[in-house]
Amino acid sequence: MKPQDAYTELKKRMRETALLGSTASILYWDQQAYLPKKAEDHRAEQLGQLSRLDHEWFTDTKVGDWLSAIEDSDLVADPESEVAVNVREWRRLYDREVKLPVEFVEEFAIAGSKGHGIWSEARKKSDFSIFAPHLEKLVELCRRKADLIGFRTERYDALLDEFEPRVKSAEIENVFAGLRKDLVALVAKIADAPRRPNIDVIHQPFDLDRQRIFAESVGAAFGFDHLAGRFDPAQHPSCNALGPHDMRILTRYYPNDLAEGLTAATHEVGHALYDLTQTDKTHWGTPMYETASLGIHESQSRMWENMVGRSRPFWVHFFPQMQRLFPEQLAEATVDDLYGAFNWVKPSLIRVEADEATYNLHIMLRFEIERAIIAGDIAIKDIPGEWNSRFKTYLGIDVERDADGCLQDIHWSDGSFGYFPTYALGNMYAAQYWAQAQKDLPGLADDHAAGNFDRLRGWLSEKIHRQGFKYDAADLCERVTGAKLSHQPLLDYLYAKYEEIYGITRA
Repeated sequence: MKPQDAYTELKKRMRETALLGSTASILYWDQQAYLPKKAEDHRAEQLGQLSRLDHEWFTDTKVGDWLSAIEDSDLVADPESEVAVNVREWRRLYDREVKLPVEFVEEFAIAGSKGHGIWSEARKKSDFSIFAPHLEKLVELCRRKADLIGFRTERYDALLDEFEPRVKSAEIENVFAGLRKDLVALVAKIADAPRRPNIDVIHQPFDLDRQRIFAESVGAAFGFDHLAGRFDPAQHPSCNALGPHDMRILTRYYPNDLAEGLTAATHEVGHALYDLTQTDKTHWGTPMYETASLGIHESQSRMWENMVGRSRPFWVHFFPQMQRLFPEQLAEATVDDLYGAFNWVKPSLIRVEADEATYNLHIMLRFEIERAIIAGDIAIKDIPGEWNSRFKTYLGIDVERDADGCLQDIHWSDGSFGYFPTYALGNMYAAQYWAQAQKDLPGLADDHAAGNFDRLRGWLSEKIHRQGFKYDAADLCERVTGAKLSHQPLLDYLYAKYEEIYGITRA
């Protein structure tokens, strides 16, 4: 077969698998948002069947033949061309997936789907013993998956590669070591700060529906197209990209906390904007439409949530609207009150509610624990105790309930081991990109104070979103910022903010 014909057939097949995957994503979104309890087993069968079909279509021997026909041709002579990028990444995924028997893929998908309901019940009852037997099965499946895929040093590397391609656990450990040391010092300085913001201003009764209205209006101002997406309530916030014009955001609001609902919503909007600002929708279903890694995708959500949504310019613009929605609660409040309260720093139990200074400590703890679980160094039955002990060491807090400890996150319920490190990597990428954006876009703070977010969104689209998987995450970072990934830009950003709010000094 001629290389061009092979590429035509390959692209057609991959679009078919992408459509199948997006269909499964609809079922997964529905599972988190609306699925009746008694329908969980049937949904698991549905997702298992779709995973089986997806895997069979993707690993068909024809796919391997088409890839081989293209790889030695002039179509891939330019390594940065659309064809070369797509073929390179499809080959990487194909070589990985053909190692997994279709029966295993179906079994894993069914177990992951059933895990959501079991975890949800265990969390509601704050009883790890309910989830433990199923988690044991999921961990064993993850180990089998790693063994089937293969690894050089440790099983966790094979799982991490699914979320951060070509990155090793030891590299993550080295990056986290310096970040951990500097964050601990920063948190200690804030604990002894000469001044502190008034947190009471956001801990009042706030109508949930009005919170939703405000969050959705902020999303629209950032660039979220409500004709191409929707917001729905759920136990755990997430953004499900079902297609180029179909973003499903799940989030939650609290009656006595103004910050948690808004920050969760802006975080998920950041994820949605990654896909919505991809201008060439013809790339959908190919690596040129995908992200280089989840850490890169996470950098976008963390930037909109934190660098934009927790900034003083943000509140200069949005405070009057917030005050109109909550005139009684915010009658005596000021812009600086909201700015300070939304940047309150205090170690807390729940990761998704953590402040910027302590958030990455949550991630490092999870990385260490799940890496040890996969290695067999922590038994399933010992997870609550191990979690609670390390949490006390990291954040100085006693964990009294499983729901506030090892059951708080959804990720292990579907076997997503290797996912957690992407959050901390995302924070570092976000800070490095943010520093570069400010250099490239003078007056960005004035834009945001005026409610204009177009320049930032356009810069991110051009520099990051439209690049797709053209470059690895590390290469993309260096191309955009001129430097390798470092935790120093994140420290610079945090110190600049907290020096202003808390009166601390870096020296």
